[in-house]
Amino acid sequence: MIKRWSAVLLAAVVFGAAAPQASAEPEIPSNIYHWVQSTARQNYYFNKDQMRYGIDDEGNVDTNILIVPTLKTYDDVQIEDVTSKRRWKMQSVDGYRDLTGAADYYSFNVSEGTVTLLEHDDLNSSWGTLDQEIPETPQVERLADFTAVDVDARFYRAILFYAEDHADAIMANTDAELARRGLTRGKVLLVKDKQDQTEKAATHHKRHHHDK
Repeated sequence: MIKRWSAVLLAAVVFGAAAPQASAEPEIPSNIYHWVQSTARQNYYFNKDQMRYGIDDEGNVDTNILIVPTLKTYDDVQIEDVTSKRRWKMQSVDGYRDLTGAADYYSFNVSEGTVTLLEHDDLNSSWGTLDQEIPETPQVERLADFTAVDVDARFYRAILFYAEDHADAIMANTDAELARRGLTRGKVLLVKDKQDQTEKAATHHKRHHHDK
């Protein structure tokens, strides 16, 4: 997945963009990547140019599902921490002297308030993939289970707030992905429709249980 957008990052090294922290890392194009926050060890971005809604093989669109590529860039301490953990796990560290950050791909279920990590790629300074991890059984996390000060939770909520305010742009990204797959847009399931379906199903279940 990273190969589709590594060219954008390579271009940023040449043309430059906004950099939230003063460091030797290549600058990230602000017209593509939305910076959310920086900690002592990482900068957090999401790719607003490829954020899209969920689609199926028939071209139907589910606005309840958000597919979001993200980017994190590391400082030297975080790089050493990642590399040390790989050594401890007996994993290869070939090329990890050039580790720069990571690309994570998330799926958000808006009505259920959950986030799922679909893929994690470690990246070098040329934005190539050093290692890729795709969970066999992706872990679904509930946003309500995070504390208000949790760094990841702030990142996830910022993505959802952005999505709420930029529905037209995300639909345009979705149409671009449909075109890439040779599909045309079919039915569009809105978040409200999904929430109504969930409420009706819950009501039906309660009535059925009560009748017993």
